[in-house]
Amino acid sequence: MRLTCSRDELATKLALAARAASTKSTIPVLGQVRLTAHEGIVELAATDMELSLRVPVEATVAEAGAVVVPRLATDIVRTLANGQVEFEHRANEGVVSLSGGHSSFTLNCLQATEFPELPADDGDALSVPVAPFVTTAERVARAASRDDTRPVLTGVLVRIGPDGITMVATDSYRLAVMQTPLENPPAENREAIIPARALQEMGRLAAAMKADTFDLILSESQAVFRIGGARLTSRLIDGQFPDYRQLIPDNFEHEVVFERAELAAVLSRIGVLAQRSAPIRLAFEPGQVTVSAVSEQLGEGHESLPVTFAGEPLEIGFNAEFLRDGVENITGDEVKLGLISPLRPGLLQSGGDDGYRYLLMPIRLNV
Repeated sequence: MRLTCSRDELATKLALAARAASTKSTIPVLGQVRLTAHEGIVELAATDMELSLRVPVEATVAEAGAVVVPRLATDIVRTLANGQVEFEHRANEGVVSLSGGHSSFTLNCLQATEFPELPADDGDALSVPVAPFVTTAERVARAASRDDTRPVLTGVLVRIGPDGITMVATDSYRLAVMQTPLENPPAENREAIIPARALQEMGRLAAAMKADTFDLILSESQAVFRIGGARLTSRLIDGQFPDYRQLIPDNFEHEVVFERAELAAVLSRIGVLAQRSAPIRLAFEPGQVTVSAVSEQLGEGHESLPVTFAGEPLEIGFNAEFLRDGVENITGDEVKLGLISPLRPGLLQSGGDDGYRYLLMPIRLNV
């Protein structure tokens, strides 16, 4: 195999592909990247057997072939001088030559025959606009659980149909749901629980490939994203996702409106003290709310804000990080917070109602 390609493009695409490589597997080839060169294209591929990614790079291919290189090649290519990069590998040899500018490297490599066969991407494809899909995923996926003991909660429920794109994620302490309309929605619903990690990688892939649409294939066991010549394949999560519609209350006793930027700034300041299990406290009384946090080790802080609150005083506590996440994902100038009682969840949404809902469980406060 012999090829020449742009340093900048190769560095970008290698870094992208390498994200699908395993960082924990005891099988060496799963932590590396396969290069396959043919007819003016070199395909970069990596997999951890749950997520796989194939990315094309334009190249001048003098001799077709394939080889598996260590992820270290990503760091080396990034540090080379601007211009062209040359790769060379002789069949059945255990090294690959890499050069650019005045630098040259010889790296140990594995044979392409050791690389696992990647999943096929055949099936009924649905054309989906990139922008609304990626935006919805970015705002929702952060609420997915990172605890593998409940696999279904590490995924995002994705539904595409007549109502547009709906995504839902929850870690049982918070729930994010967003519905985004489409100009030309499909006539029938397609639904799957896709790992949050796969949706996050899809966002990075979309930014790199700069395409307006992508093809989505949902089979019984996997999701395939085809975008700009690249292919991202992820296993689907099997299980019953919580019925989010039953979790979101229909009515609230109070609906408090905040200036979003002002609330975010206050939470950032006071939240410095809300470490570990210490909650952010919101004490409402007519016309104002006092935001506070108390830390036995560090001290305490509080700040008051004018708000549209009426009725009996109410104090509620939330996880500081989760509350900030919810506020940061609100668009527009205003945030609406729906409240029932100190022991019932609160609901954050935009003042302009853009289809995003963020439900947050309270923390019981010690008086």
